Amino acid sequence: MNKFMTSTHWGAYEVEVEDGKVAAMTPIAADPDPSPIGPGMPQTLDDPVRIHQPMIRKAWLEKNGEDGRGQGTRGQGPFVAVSWERALDIAAKEIERVRTDHGNSSIFAGSYGWASAGRFHHANSQLHRFMNTAGGYVSSVNTYSLAAGDVVLPHTIGMGTYGTMDTATPLALVAEHTDIVVSFGGIPIKNAQVQGGGMGEHAVPTSLKQCKERGVAFVNFGPIRGDMVDYTDAEWHATRPNTDTAIMIGLCHTLVVNDLHDPNFLASHTVGFEKFRAYILGEEDGIAKNAAWAADIAGIDANVIENLARRMAKGRTMINLAWSTQRSDHGELAFWMGAVLGAVLGQVGLPGGGFTYGYGATNMIGTPRVDIPKPALPQGENPIRDYIPVARIADMLLGAGTEYDYDGQRRTYPDIKLVYWCGGNPYHHHQDLNRLVEAWQKPDTVIVHEPWWNANARHADIIFPIATSLERNDIGAGRIDRYVFAMHKAADAPGEARTDYEVFSDLAVRLGCAEEFTEGRDESGWIEHMYQRFQQIASEFVDDVPSLAEFWEKGSYLLPHQDHGPFLGDFRKDPGKHRLNTPSGKIEIFSEEIDSFGYDDCPGHPVWIAPIEWLGAELTESFPLHLITNQPVTRLHSQYDNGGYSQESKIQGREPATLNPNDAAARGIEEGDVIRLFN
Repeated sequence: MNKFMTSTHWGAYEVEVEDGKVAAMTPIAADPDPSPIGPGMPQTLDDPVRIHQPMIRKAWLEKNGEDGRGQGTRGQGPFVAVSWERALDIAAKEIERVRTDHGNSSIFAGSYGWASAGRFHHANSQLHRFMNTAGGYVSSVNTYSLAAGDVVLPHTIGMGTYGTMDTATPLALVAEHTDIVVSFGGIPIKNAQVQGGGMGEHAVPTSLKQCKERGVAFVNFGPIRGDMVDYTDAEWHATRPNTDTAIMIGLCHTLVVNDLHDPNFLASHTVGFEKFRAYILGEEDGIAKNAAWAADIAGIDANVIENLARRMAKGRTMINLAWSTQRSDHGELAFWMGAVLGAVLGQVGLPGGGFTYGYGATNMIGTPRVDIPKPALPQGENPIRDYIPVARIADMLLGAGTEYDYDGQRRTYPDIKLVYWCGGNPYHHHQDLNRLVEAWQKPDTVIVHEPWWNANARHADIIFPIATSLERNDIGAGRIDRYVFAMHKAADAPGEARTDYEVFSDLAVRLGCAEEFTEGRDESGWIEHMYQRFQQIASEFVDDVPSLAEFWEKGSYLLPHQDHGPFLGDFRKDPGKHRLNTPSGKIEIFSEEIDSFGYDDCPGHPVWIAPIEWLGAELTESFPLHLITNQPVTRLHSQYDNGGYSQESKIQGREPATLNPNDAAARGIEEGDVIRLFN
């Protein structure tokens, strides 16, 4: 039996190989709370739904090169197996046709998703590098996870969501200094199983246990009790979904009218408080946004808000907003309101105080980290400047040439003739899948790289079968994680599957950009090049960075821990010297810039605007339940749904759903039943 090291988005594992097959995966000894997802990966490698050779949709193949290109309905009808040479020739010919006849701005390669933990074989990076060398492509910006927050926060606190992740107050400081953690949407440990690029230690559970041992109290607002782990003994308030903004406004009102806010901090570190104050006091509309007002919206007792505001002002308080709070109608207002509540309380930048976004959203937030850049594949420069917000794929395909608003801009959707998707699965991420299926019929051609026959593959025209991370060599590393892992190839890919890099290298030859794309390197050459670059940078910070040979033999390298202070700590100490990247250099409670956009659904300061669909709407007379499709426990989004851990959780082959026992009883539903969810 041979053993190899590998990294996944849910942790690092030793891979056991027998007779050329992956037999088992065991978490590394250093991980105090390993995820059970990894050990279920081996059974997927020879899964019956594995794609073994290049496939082309029969209806597309029959019409290829004629006026009827794209005939038939994507997602229906058979595929034809073809040789690699034929598949590559056809794909290259189609890319060449589109870029010649319509320009590279008619190619959408904004491929999005978690892909692989490997830094070289990272599918999206490979695709973007390839398309950049081939003349460019229409890209996407933001993420499905955090789009609303990522757009609003630069205006209000001067950084996007990646900035808040990288500089979040360490949970160790929370354990040491905080009296109470008030969380909207919990701190879901199941989400903390994952981290882009992988991790050596799942640190969030340990940190939360330390918080509890040292007397930190937890309060959780949200509809799902399990979003806050049991051992925190959290005080849970079962709110109506998507009412977090109203609750925070009610807390602010209580703080202000009882003189529990911090006027000195508001004057020195923020702008626009007086306009927000007028709003919460009801000076314009006659409606005081007090605890009773907020409680009526959220479906909780007003005393909960009144009493909590006083507790928050009395001690050191950390406000945490789960990423889910901005995934709703007007979700950007929730993230903005979190910063405003922190500012009104006046504890921003203090050890264990202030606000943060996403404790528990991934393992990296609030856990030990290093700021040394990790190995990464250079993607080059995209000569096409056009892009769309990531969640507007269907809008773009259905509305070519129409205008839309985005972040104060008036933009126009491009006319896309070819979609190239590599890594990730839009049929898991996207909203309104029926509309996406309709939109997916619009392009002339859809090219996809996939290991398995998932929905993404079934809606393609040309499919290239791809090796998984266990079937190639790579380097694994989370962006700010302390570990770097050697990802050893443990098995050969089945059938004729190849790596993304091999596919793009062959296409680059046909399109005349091979030298620029490969730079004369094969897989091992790129791994050596990327590691040497990392070694050079890391050596500026630490001594004795191992050689590639030493690193590859040992399987991992642990960088020293770097201490970090509280979020916005330097800004608190000296707001003049450490200005935020906002127009005022301060936290913008009222943003002149946002106000100038003239958006009815996002004015110049946070307000409560009822979602179109929520449990306070008239629609509840016909649809009395609110469906919450949160991150599953047994996988990362749809990745490895065919893995052992995910499959063991199924009920009669179906995904488990959780229903309040009272709602279940009223509908005659019992444990283990198969139900139909619809809207």
